[in-house]
Amino acid sequence: MTIAKPFAIGKFPVTFAQWDACVDGGGCDGYRPDDKGWGRGDRPVINIRWSEAKAYAAWLSAKTGLGYRLLSEAEREYIARAGTSTPYWCYQVHGNVWEWVEDCWTDNYDAAPLDGSAWTAEACYRRVLRGGSWGSDPPALRSASRTSYFPNLKDAYTGFRVARALEP
Repeated sequence: MTIAKPFAIGKFPVTFAQWDACVDGGGCDGYRPDDKGWGRGDRPVINIRWSEAKAYAAWLSAKTGLGYRLLSEAEREYIARAGTSTPYWCYQVHGNVWEWVEDCWTDNYDAAPLDGSAWTAEACYRRVLRGGSWGSDPPALRSASRTSYFPNLKDAYTGFRVARALEP
């Protein structure tokens, strides 16, 4: 597979401070997720549904005039591998929070897009999460680790990061 279009990603998952700026700016449906008493600030935002992650990206796009979005599953694995073929690589992409990506869940990659774009479907009942979380066992933290959840899931293990297209 080849990632067809250049893109930029957030160095870290979206934080509570960034999410709260969205709420304070009139976005994110005014939803302030529970921080489980751990504090907000620069900690990765948790308790976010897939649609709420999408709402944040839409708000950020409107605020900045740039096209922010969730990463595709292929892009997420690409940045997690960082040019290596090893299961783990240290680059702020393993073990903070499971990260929502744009793709619908599929059991295998047999018909996956070859250009790195998201695998979408009209009826998408489960979404992909990548990266493992602070509560994951080591095998879930490897570059290729993936799982699926219903898009209305929100818990203390799940957040997201954003990407945007770069002009060629």
